[in-house]
Amino acid sequence: MTTSEEQSGERSEAATRVHVFRDDALGDLDAVGLAAAIRRGEVGAAEAARAASARVRAADDRLNAVQVHLDLPAHGSAPAGALAGVPTFVKDNTDYQGLPTGHGSAAFAPRAARRHAPFTRQFLSTGVTVLGKTRLPEFGFSPTTEFQRAEPVRNPWRTDHSAGGSSGGSAALVAAGAVPIAHANDGGGSIRIPAACCGLVGLKPTRGRVVANAQGRQLPIDLVSDGVVSRSVRDSAAFLAAAEEHWWNPKLPPVGLVEGPSDRRLRIGLLVDSPNGVRVDADTRTAVTETAERLERLGHTVEPVELSIDPHFTEDFLTYWGLLSFLIGVTGRTMGADFDRRRMDGLSRGLREMYVSRWRTTPGVVRRLKRTREAYAAGFRGLDVILSPVLAHTTPPIGHLDPTVEYDTLIQRLLAYVAFTPVNNVVGTPSLSVPAAHATADGLPVGVMLSGRPGAERKLLELAFELEADQPFRRLQDV
Repeated sequence: MTTSEEQSGERSEAATRVHVFRDDALGDLDAVGLAAAIRRGEVGAAEAARAASARVRAADDRLNAVQVHLDLPAHGSAPAGALAGVPTFVKDNTDYQGLPTGHGSAAFAPRAARRHAPFTRQFLSTGVTVLGKTRLPEFGFSPTTEFQRAEPVRNPWRTDHSAGGSSGGSAALVAAGAVPIAHANDGGGSIRIPAACCGLVGLKPTRGRVVANAQGRQLPIDLVSDGVVSRSVRDSAAFLAAAEEHWWNPKLPPVGLVEGPSDRRLRIGLLVDSPNGVRVDADTRTAVTETAERLERLGHTVEPVELSIDPHFTEDFLTYWGLLSFLIGVTGRTMGADFDRRRMDGLSRGLREMYVSRWRTTPGVVRRLKRTREAYAAGFRGLDVILSPVLAHTTPPIGHLDPTVEYDTLIQRLLAYVAFTPVNNVVGTPSLSVPAAHATADGLPVGVMLSGRPGAERKLLELAFELEADQPFRRLQDV
């Protein structure tokens, strides 16, 4: 066999679908369905955990999604909470007592966390059973979960493609059927991007909707919101309602439990090309325009909209991202005594070096980014929701965004890909990725994004319920 034939054969072998749905305690239930079965006594919480653990190990041989496995918990009494007994994972940038928090980095040896992070406590209050921690790219900077010195997390729909990032490990496990729901967080698209890549639902909540982490509160702009990725709209809605039972922000209207579509018809703005001038590819354009046509058929009003974002926005967001990498380089020893910023990957080092060359611009960068909320609010005048792509092009193959790619090339690829999601992180508004009915020719999912005003999670979830009911999301096990 020639070299080219060998490479073709390797690609064909790698480009497989991976799912672990089977006739066990989990079946094809989503988190809400499994929690109901546990409450009715049809399935035991320990039985569900054992089934999920077996599925995870079977899937992870090919997906590389898990950072840490936990021993199976002992369930003495029935767990409490709306999602009681549902097996899940925590993303490995969030402390879980007794487990190391590695942040996807080889720059230090992580130590065991002394206590749960505030969000971990909120997550556990829903009743979920944590089975371990999922992988992320170094410090969550990349929209793909790939590494300089380790195997990438692979997309279960097509394993030679990216699972997205930074919550790629969580998305891969949920899409493959290993667990129904998993923790994710989003500082520039890191819930919505892997949801789009893996055919899932991913809601980035309003800033302050769930408990904030201590690091974010100390920054000029707190970009990060925690949440989950799930296979159904009702799972994301159930998580948010259950999280509010633990804590809710009195500055925001409570969401409550959203259980289906609303009768109210909405005015929806259609944004196809990015405010920063990036044009989307053909599959993405088709996915968004077909979704707009479905919404019109369902009785909503859809009209084109423009967001007049400051032309400096993309460079300003990149500079702010560089500030975060710079701060990690300065404070890294708080994560591990052996922290060595020289061992950070190419993307992290490039961002840090870029920031060092621009640090004097920081006050202007922060000032302009904070003003983005004015342009965002202006774009929403007369509208309830904005429909847009999640990403400017479809899920790339493994290697396209690898941190070993030369930095200038890598950054251009990143900016041509992540062209929609960061605005919501800067403004702090809710944004939801749902699978479109349209898929690529080789079967990869394409996500579309519903964005709202601050506190509008209920409206977004109701609209997502309507889309799901109109045309159920494609399921990996049925393809």
